[in-house]
Amino acid sequence: MEIELTVESGVATLTLAAPQRRNALTPEMSRELVAAADRIDADDSIGALVIRGSGGSFCAGAHTTTLGNAGSDPADENTYASLSAIYAAFTRIGSVRAVTIAAVRGPAVGAGLNLAMATDLRIVARTARLMSGFQRIGLHPGGGHFVLLSRLAGREAAAAMALCGAEINGDRAAQLGLAWESVADEAVEDRAFELAREAAKDPSLARAMARTFRLETGPPALGWDVAVQTERAPQMWSMRRR
Repeated sequence: MEIELTVESGVATLTLAAPQRRNALTPEMSRELVAAADRIDADDSIGALVIRGSGGSFCAGAHTTTLGNAGSDPADENTYASLSAIYAAFTRIGSVRAVTIAAVRGPAVGAGLNLAMATDLRIVARTARLMSGFQRIGLHPGGGHFVLLSRLAGREAAAAMALCGAEINGDRAAQLGLAWESVADEAVEDRAFELAREAAKDPSLARAMARTFRLETGPPALGWDVAVQTERAPQMWSMRRR
């Protein structure tokens, strides 16, 4: 198992448990995330979810093996399915019925940043490293990255991070609206759970409010599902080019 799921007092905790690779997403980990989200949705007593990484890292993006295989033939059936599994991880977290909070310490890069942005709310360490990362390794972004980033941080910040490779810390993320709060590294999870417990006091209400919140504050122009497909072709091209 590459994730850990626990539930206490109406709050579910999803921990990415692959610290040896800084919790980079593999197809298997992504499928486990989807299965965990299904279990959370099936339990009406859960009003909030906190997602975090182990070993001082949130998520360093898609695992290099998956990206390397994609570079040889991104249209290959197995490769396509592997990338689809990774996309499904953050789109599924984005549709969990409970209120979702990311507790971000260390790096949140590429697909890992997408995973953090899929949640309703982010608490980040001041020393966290948030970056798009795709441009730095010669890849076009995927998974609806532009839509998520511009919706949360604004067009200028999205351009700087996605097009120009800018990296930001937790304080800057909070200033931009990419996070609710930046706190000391050791306080990240305590603060995330404090908010989650408040949301989870009335699980049924939390789920109803989360659904309405997402409907009313979602992408204003291009739907996330459409954005995933819009980015797919140029990302495949960039993988083949590598």
